Amino acid sequence: MRPRQFGPRLTKDGVSFRLWAPGAERVDLVLDTPRPMQRSEDGWYVLDVPGVGAGTRYKFLIDGELDVPDPGSDFQPEDVFGPSEVIDHANFAWRAKDWRGRPWQDAVFLESHVGTFTPEGSYRAMIDKLDHLVETGITALELMPLADFAGTRNWGYDGVLLYAPDSAYGRPDDLRTLIDEAHLRGLMVFLDVVYNHFGPEGNYIGRYAPTFFTDAHTPWGSAIDYGLPEVRAYAIENALHWLTDYRFDGLRFDAINHILTPPGDVPMLHELSAAAGELAEETGRDIHLVLENGDNLASMLDSTEDPPHGKFRAQWNDDYHHVWHVMLTDEDAGYYGDYQDSPRGGLARTLGSGFVYQGEPAAFWGGNPRGEPSGHLAPGAFVNFLQNHDQIGNRVFGDRLEALAPAEGIQAALAVTLLAPTVPMLFMGDEWGSTRPFPFFCDFKGDLAHAVRKGRRTEYAWAYAKYGDEVPDPLDIETFRSAVIDWEACNTSPGKERLALVRDLLRLRHKEIAPRLPGARFGEAHVTDDGRLTAYWLMGDGTKLRLLANVSGKEIAGPSSEFPGTLIWGGTPADCLPPWSVFWSIGG
Repeated sequence: MRPRQFGPRLTKDGVSFRLWAPGAERVDLVLDTPRPMQRSEDGWYVLDVPGVGAGTRYKFLIDGELDVPDPGSDFQPEDVFGPSEVIDHANFAWRAKDWRGRPWQDAVFLESHVGTFTPEGSYRAMIDKLDHLVETGITALELMPLADFAGTRNWGYDGVLLYAPDSAYGRPDDLRTLIDEAHLRGLMVFLDVVYNHFGPEGNYIGRYAPTFFTDAHTPWGSAIDYGLPEVRAYAIENALHWLTDYRFDGLRFDAINHILTPPGDVPMLHELSAAAGELAEETGRDIHLVLENGDNLASMLDSTEDPPHGKFRAQWNDDYHHVWHVMLTDEDAGYYGDYQDSPRGGLARTLGSGFVYQGEPAAFWGGNPRGEPSGHLAPGAFVNFLQNHDQIGNRVFGDRLEALAPAEGIQAALAVTLLAPTVPMLFMGDEWGSTRPFPFFCDFKGDLAHAVRKGRRTEYAWAYAKYGDEVPDPLDIETFRSAVIDWEACNTSPGKERLALVRDLLRLRHKEIAPRLPGARFGEAHVTDDGRLTAYWLMGDGTKLRLLANVSGKEIAGPSSEFPGTLIWGGTPADCLPPWSVFWSIGG
């Protein structure tokens, strides 16, 4: 594997410290006292220091006037403004030595936020909940971003030191212990990574490497210039760092439609995928890469490319979420307006060919064409979900689907989502129908905190006008505390019954669906005006997986002919289909 350019390197005599700072006239390494570093023509400053090792804390002094942390820091024990700490990644004693991952066909995701997953909000506290995930049928635990951010609480998308897992949740070896314990239980662990922007506080790269960024802007700040080899290496090496030093089984890439590639260049993500594929071949591991991409570019996906060599296993399918949300809530604000005309038809399209938008104009996207044809892809190229951090947390109150939709409708949606041959994902607490909100929260100070409050008031002016002080303040610690999930609710009604349903569905998935997924293809899907949904998929073993459902709140007529195949869920359909009823079968 390629040697890492960014961050300190442990040597036999000590540590080699490195910083790419082409915009600096002078850089000093600050240990006990400043020590001048030697500059090369390509903008790298280097200093080898004997007699130091893991645990050493250091900073860089730029042009004698600004102390900064290492952008390749492996740990920030005193947050983003403090010194960086040298970490020996080879020193951890892994117990799951033979773990090589799991095949993609096994994937059932649960997305989680470390800080609100348990009352303790730590890596180690999560370990106590791993058995619950296994018993539920979850096979992949996905962590929201961990890259070091300013303050003690954050969703994670404001990271500024991308190699350092945030100290609010524990030390690096605590994170490794969580991953090791997950592997011992047969659980994959994925990490959400952000390569489209840096957070607004604690990022000093622009001061000493101004060419790291372009004049273009994303919704969250300056765009990153991946046309420069050093900048490209920073992201690719970061991905390999998480996959190697922490043994994550895969990565989810945030909003890649805001990662810019200069014309004529090989996209950074293509090169990253190939590098991850090389790692998988060298180690014999299953490594999975998943995208979030509002552009719905089917050409970037191939769930069967194993290991990856430029493409990505799957994409989070927002279209699937949106059609269910509109069907269950009748909401039509924002992007939901693009699905309001025919949400049931949209559901049929996602079940029959992946995306809803496959090149059609979308009003929320300025009336421009969105997406590419996707029906040729395997169903495993789509991660389908009813909720995730964005779809809950970007609401004013962070309220979940349980507060907005009928329980019967949600149960039907779960029966479709968890048994379809696409890849299912739950958000933490979904398995028992948690009603705990997941509002936006952060821990900025001073002017930035004021700007965040002002921005929220502008974005949600209608809500502040209607609800006033009831609207959660993202800077208030009580907003963060309100998001800690209610584990006790899974032991009492109605959470106990919902959890039993999810476990039954996932047990059936692992028994009947997952073994047939290699080689599976889309078939067809149709829906009638009154809500009778039919669909089938061609499974890898030559059988057909069939779905019949009433996706309405009213009783409707059943199918005109017998529902073929061996029934595996829902019993035998009658002449009339009850509201929100779902039936599955497998056969020739």
